[in-house]
Amino acid sequence: MLYTGKGDNGTTSTFGCDQRFSKSSVVAEALGALDEINSFLGVIKMNERANEIIVTGTNNTVSNLVGNIQQNLFIAQAEVAGADKYINQEKITELEALIGRAEAELPPIKSFFVSGGTELAALLDFARTLSRKAERRVVGANDEGKIFVKKETLAYLNRLSSLLYALARQVNHKSGITEEPPRY
Repeated sequence: MLYTGKGDNGTTSTFGCDQRFSKSSVVAEALGALDEINSFLGVIKMNERANEIIVTGTNNTVSNLVGNIQQNLFIAQAEVAGADKYINQEKITELEALIGRAEAELPPIKSFFVSGGTELAALLDFARTLSRKAERRVVGANDEGKIFVKKETLAYLNRLSSLLYALARQVNHKSGITEEPPRY
């Protein structure tokens, strides 16, 4: 059944937990922000160009890479919810390698860039902002002692936004789009 009615009073619980908490709590905000980025990555995964562009140094399309990220975000969500699931160092190292390959292909960053260029790059850049929001929410709940997440999960969330930024730049670069700096 898609509804139970248990949350009608503004409370919820995490999977496998019989304790109820407010839907406006920092834990609910953290879980919601992770769900938001994960759902939006699903939109990116379905983008036509995401199924065509190969990520530098891999045999993966942007779509395949995003699917892998979504699976890792489910691990982070489970950890935030209190399950015995964790992001490991290998997943962080994978993101760092992807970021490094993208940076090697791209011109050096000399300023901020206006989001856009191609539709896919704009979607990836928006995902970067959602990723940063999720990171802030998880850090906030962790700082308040409402959850405990391992340092690897925090590092993964931090690297994820960097990877999404690098992918947005890479997509534009591969599409022949010149990055537009702000005109202050």
